[in-house]
Amino acid sequence: MAQSKDEMSFLEHLEELRWHLIRSLAAILFFAIGGFLFKDFVFDTLILGPTKDSFWTYRFFCHYTGMLCQGPGELKIFTKDLGEQFLLHIKVSVVLGFIVASPYVFWELWRFIKPGLYDKEQKVAKYFVGICSSLFMIGIVFGYYIVTPMAVTFLAKYSLSSTIENSVTLSSLISNLTMIVLPAGLIFELPLVIYFLAKMGLVTPEFLKKYRKHALVIILILSAIITPPDVVTQLLVTFPLYILYEIGIYVAKYVIKNSASTE
Repeated sequence: MAQSKDEMSFLEHLEELRWHLIRSLAAILFFAIGGFLFKDFVFDTLILGPTKDSFWTYRFFCHYTGMLCQGPGELKIFTKDLGEQFLLHIKVSVVLGFIVASPYVFWELWRFIKPGLYDKEQKVAKYFVGICSSLFMIGIVFGYYIVTPMAVTFLAKYSLSSTIENSVTLSSLISNLTMIVLPAGLIFELPLVIYFLAKMGLVTPEFLKKYRKHALVIILILSAIITPPDVVTQLLVTFPLYILYEIGIYVAKYVIKNSASTE
């Protein structure tokens, strides 16, 4: 049976949610401070890494495929406003703090929803934190090591005229990096999203199979949004997302089968 938390008042639920959010924000702040203190590693290795020919992705693809042997080349990175570097330092630290603290944030979310589940649902959903964190981190790694280097290289080398200097603001580089890596992490949560939609009865395996072609079109659109207009890069993103969709079909089958066995 669901626990007595179901009998809590609305204001009591809000109060408990507030404390879960406070603890989550405290964890994010803790790791953000750590990221702020280790700025040399964060910027020289993580942020500027994809702009260097020595970056792991370029060496890996060059060794095994003979492609992408160079990064964006001699790319001039600059700032144009006084204090911009300090503000970007804070922004990057917060984003990094959220990424590193995400397993704890998911755990706090799990602690909030757990008491409202039935005992059997709790047994199934006890892997929520591990699965959610793993999918998110896999998406982050995929976005950073696969999508980002290709996007940075393509966009940095794209030229309208030889007279135009190949340079970019640090703010633009960080914004593009953030808009690639974070969405990739969230998109990789697709099987988990399908799980909860199936639990609520909003989707079924038959529905997912019927609209498989439509889903593929949506995946292609998402891939085009988070990648440069390069067919190879878009296909590299589309392939794992489509596999996640197919995994979601089996997840929905499991949910329906499990629900039928409890009736």
